Amino acid sequence: MRQALKLVTVFIVLMAVATGCARVTGKSAGDTVDDATITAAVKSKLVADKATNLTRVNVDTNRGTVYLNGTVDTSDQKAKVEQLAWQAKGVKSVVNNLQVQQR
Repeated sequence: MRQALKLVTVFIVLMAVATGCARVTGKSAGDTVDDATITAAVKSKLVADKATNLTRVNVDTNRGTVYLNGTVDTSDQKAKVEQLAWQAKGVKSVVNNLQVQQR
């Protein structure tokens, strides 16, 4: 009986923590994992693209929307980064805030 009470108490505490985390960020644990997976997929596509140097591109994902920030050398690179981001599985939309560096 005592062990059952402990298990119920632990379960209630874990549920409260999980619910509290979702309320703080507004995202479930699954949403957070999905966003991290999308971000990693986009970054790996950028690294795999040997034709251009895209190391100055910051990638962040929130609820399936990929945000691209940073600088690139040309408008073609800006378009290429967005194209690569769209290729990642799970992307719902892309916000391309990349700036073309003036020379």
